[in-house]
Amino acid sequence: MPLTVDGSGAGVPVSIEDVHSAAAAIRGSVLDTPCLLSRTLSEITGAEVYLKFENLQFTASFKERGALVKLLSLTPDQRARGVIAASAGNHAQGVAYHASRLGVPAVIVMPRFTPNIKIERTAAFGAEVVL
Repeated sequence: MPLTVDGSGAGVPVSIEDVHSAAAAIRGSVLDTPCLLSRTLSEITGAEVYLKFENLQFTASFKERGALVKLLSLTPDQRARGVIAASAGNHAQGVAYHASRLGVPAVIVMPRFTPNIKIERTAAFGAEVVL
C-alpha cells in the first residue's frame, strides 16, 4: 500500500521527493533533532530501538514540522486570510507558533475540557483560542 497524506492508502500519494521538499522548506526553522540508540529499549525488545528527540523543538513536539510545511505552502492571499485548526494540544501549539512567526492569523478551536496549560501556551504563541 503506498504512503498517502491521509494515511489510508486511498489519498494523495506522498513521494520521497515530497518528503525531501518538505524537509528543505522547514530547514532552519525547526531544530535538526538527534536520533539516538536506546540501549535499554533495544535490550528489552531484542531489536535496535532509536529515539528521535523531538521534545527539543520550540513547542516540544514534532507536530510543528507538519504545521510549518502546511503554512509555507499557502499562497499570500491564503496567508492573509489566516488559518483555523482544531486541536487540543501539540498541533495547536505548532500552528500557533509558526503562524505567529510568519504573520499568519490563526484561530485554534479546542475542546472545552482542554487542560489550561495547553490553552495558555497556545494563546501565548499568538493564536486566538476558541473553546
